[in-house]
Amino acid sequence: MEEHDDHRDEVDRLIAAWKRERPDVDLSPLAILSRITRISRHLDLARRDAFADLDTWGFDVLAALRRAGEPHTLSPSQLMQETMVSSGTMTNRLDRLEELNLITREPDPSDGRGSLVSLTPSGMKKVDIALDQLIKNERTFLTDLNKDEQAMLADLLSRLAANFDIEPEN
Repeated sequence: MEEHDDHRDEVDRLIAAWKRERPDVDLSPLAILSRITRISRHLDLARRDAFADLDTWGFDVLAALRRAGEPHTLSPSQLMQETMVSSGTMTNRLDRLEELNLITREPDPSDGRGSLVSLTPSGMKKVDIALDQLIKNERTFLTDLNKDEQAMLADLLSRLAANFDIEPEN
């Protein structure tokens, strides 16, 4: 039996070639992380499609506001923490989203120097449509896994991702 008959995907082929050339190396990380990288590239394309004319960063900001619940308002510093970007980057993003009438900024009544960012009805509609399309697109990635397998994969990936999560400041 030829070796390539056992290859389910491109990563199997790459690992087989590395095993042939470097039998001394434990290639097990490649079997997982190379697949995550490849899946990530396909997810990026699916997300761009789902967000239509809304950039990924725009979705991130609007989604943070949407998840905040009524009245869908956060401070810029809360948004920076939610989206993991710097103050200058957040200011530019908020400027652009405000120009598109997807958010409003008002003075924070409890902090005269601060402001509050709120989702507009147009922003709410935009983020909800994008989320619905995102879920539809991403569901297609999981069709080969049953619900139990999806739950197991989610748990395993959560354990890996926890190594990179930053503890929120209190």
